[in-house]
Amino acid sequence: MNVSGPHIDWMAISPLVALVGGACVVLLAGLVRAPFVRRTLVPLLTLAALGATAGLAIATWGDNVSVISDAMAMDDLTLFLCLVFVAAAACTVLLSWRAVAPREAGHGEYYSLLLTVVLGMVVLAGATNLVTIFIGYELLSVPLYVLCATEMRRATSLESGLKYLIIGSVGSATLLYGLAFVYGATGATNFGEIAAALDEVSTDVLLLTGLALVVTGLAFKASVAPFHQWTPDVYEGAPTAITAFMAVATKAAALGVMVRFFDVAVIGAWDSWAPAIAVLALVTIVVGNVGAIGQSSLKRLLAYSSVAQAGYMLAGVVVATQLGARAVVFYLAVYLFMNIAAFAVIVAREREAGVGDDISSLYGLGADRPLLAWPMTIAMLALAGFPATAGFFGKVYLIGATVDNGYAWLGVAIVVGSAISLAYYLRVVAAVWMRAPETRPAVGGGVPRPAIAGGSQEADASTVPAERPRIVQPEVVALAVVCAAATIFFGVYPEPLLDLAHDAGAVLTGLF
Repeated sequence: MNVSGPHIDWMAISPLVALVGGACVVLLAGLVRAPFVRRTLVPLLTLAALGATAGLAIATWGDNVSVISDAMAMDDLTLFLCLVFVAAAACTVLLSWRAVAPREAGHGEYYSLLLTVVLGMVVLAGATNLVTIFIGYELLSVPLYVLCATEMRRATSLESGLKYLIIGSVGSATLLYGLAFVYGATGATNFGEIAAALDEVSTDVLLLTGLALVVTGLAFKASVAPFHQWTPDVYEGAPTAITAFMAVATKAAALGVMVRFFDVAVIGAWDSWAPAIAVLALVTIVVGNVGAIGQSSLKRLLAYSSVAQAGYMLAGVVVATQLGARAVVFYLAVYLFMNIAAFAVIVAREREAGVGDDISSLYGLGADRPLLAWPMTIAMLALAGFPATAGFFGKVYLIGATVDNGYAWLGVAIVVGSAISLAYYLRVVAAVWMRAPETRPAVGGGVPRPAIAGGSQEADASTVPAERPRIVQPEVVALAVVCAAATIFFGVYPEPLLDLAHDAGAVLTGLF
């Protein structure tokens, strides 16, 4: 008996091949001892691999094919999310260029793990089989556990990696049990076959239990309340560049597979799972926005913000419509620009201010560093949903999707949550523009003089500014400016992204 493997469309999976090849090349290049190779060539090779992946994704746009015996769909939705993952990884490379983590973990290992995470995300986003979902989930998760702990001389980084490992393992086990229950109820692992089998088992207890466990497993990864408890601690402890990557790309991967699984495989049981996910979205919006109000750490604040944002995007999954899917993928793209702009400023100030990611690191930024002040301001206003920013249009489309499909109360929750979020987003803006830089005693023991009229402090020999010497980091400043400009551009002229989101959502033909 002749046994042959499945036909492989190499052109269709070429973005995956580029990531695998890039990870191998970067890992081998990192073994070279020359400092120039480790510190400069390895990041450049990583960017080249990401550029090749993006180019191949663009080249195969519109093909919309299933590969490897229908285990994956390399369609416009997968490719759109692939471009989001690649852009987030490229931003992470720039934020990591002068960071401590690549030096301590090994440049080759650090960037190779980053490329492997992107590979797992693309596999997860394109999964059309229960087995492929779990492979992508683990391929994404395991390298990310390591990346969170790459600042090995800092206890909080190691703690972050350990916490993420433990919580992530629980999420993986929960997801696996859920996938097994879905298979047990339907007798199939392929999404199309599962959808066909739902006519007979849409209210089966085994299926509903499996769906509940699948939601729980993916909710851990997407930081959906009440499965978000790990998020603030892990975001705060991980290297800031990795935190930025997790906040954007990991959320995009989790929500991407949610869109495909719930709006394709189990769309026939929509009446059963949609109300439960809608309640999760509401709880997530409330918990994320209320939890962020009392935070003084910018990374913890953005962690809770990401929880709230996950609630907004989950609303697009709930409605199971073309508009909802397009709104989710559009918001994931603009969320990239908003978040990276904010995290780029945090990275720059962590290296300069000497107070870590505390909100006080932004004091006086408006007067001293306008190239950092404006990106942070634009990012905060966009996350809050102010008009003329991309975040505003993203929320409008999500609200429209909920109202059009009988979930108007969820649209109201998005509006109320956005109003609550002003309490902490505007506090960051006030720190940038309305607070004077803090001073601290000099080594000799002097005491800072009180603030004078106008909010400034008069310096003398007994005081020194809290600032460290300004570090030249043009790639970080440029990244903040570019992402802030993109946030404004797509807020004024969103059509290019909307067209791409339209193509991505159009592949989900079974929606309402």
